Amino acid sequence: MPRSYNWEIVTSLLAVDIGNTNITIGAFEGQELVATWRLATRETRTIDEHAWAIDGVLRSKDVEPSSFDSVVICSVVPPLTDKYVSALSSLIDVSPLVIGPGVRTGIRIHYDRTQDVGADRIVDAVAAHHLYGGPIVVVDIGTATVFDAITADADYIGGAISPGLEIAADAMFRNTSQLRRVELIAPDQVIGRSTVASMQSGFVFGFAELIKGMLARFKNELNPDAPDDVTVVATGGLANLMADHVETFDYVNPELTLIGLRIVHEMNNS
Repeated sequence: MPRSYNWEIVTSLLAVDIGNTNITIGAFEGQELVATWRLATRETRTIDEHAWAIDGVLRSKDVEPSSFDSVVICSVVPPLTDKYVSALSSLIDVSPLVIGPGVRTGIRIHYDRTQDVGADRIVDAVAAHHLYGGPIVVVDIGTATVFDAITADADYIGGAISPGLEIAADAMFRNTSQLRRVELIAPDQVIGRSTVASMQSGFVFGFAELIKGMLARFKNELNPDAPDDVTVVATGGLANLMADHVETFDYVNPELTLIGLRIVHEMNNS
């Protein structure tokens, strides 16, 4: 976990992960992630509003934006990418590195259309293979539940995408007359004795079984001769929740994307 830090020392890298639900920002001193922030994703904000929001969250921990030497960005929200590049350039006076075509990652992508692979999936693959080796499956449990497969030779060979737990819960609330929003926590038992407990069971335990079943299939396809040798790392905003119910996770690393951004930045500035 990020430690408390004396911000009188100049930090080196600001990493920004622009997701569909949240924008996650991380500050690195060398290779160490020393602080993180999260903003809600808002496409309608102007460049000035984004700059104001970034400046505000950084200064909430007494961080001077101009203390950063460089910025790296990955984005799955195209309308926000250029806005964030402009906002960060105005605050930090550097040209951010944006993950995309032409950026070195060390990962070979085997996908029918390489441009269809989200920048966050590539960055996660980079971090997972760098930290834990391969063959490896990354499970990103956030807005969507995304599975990615990487071989021992750092080949990204594809994945699977299913709705996220929060999307499913929101869809059920919006499309039924008598079901309410519920807190996404595990109930005491699978057989719910109330509507709330029944929904919580279906969401948490149901998605746990989905993840376990998909991981078994991924392992068998990725490494059929020795499926048990496949490593699994979970990341994303709901990774810690699901880790209590999916015993096949070898590692849980909610900061995987930020770490991958740092690694890709180093590759392209060495």
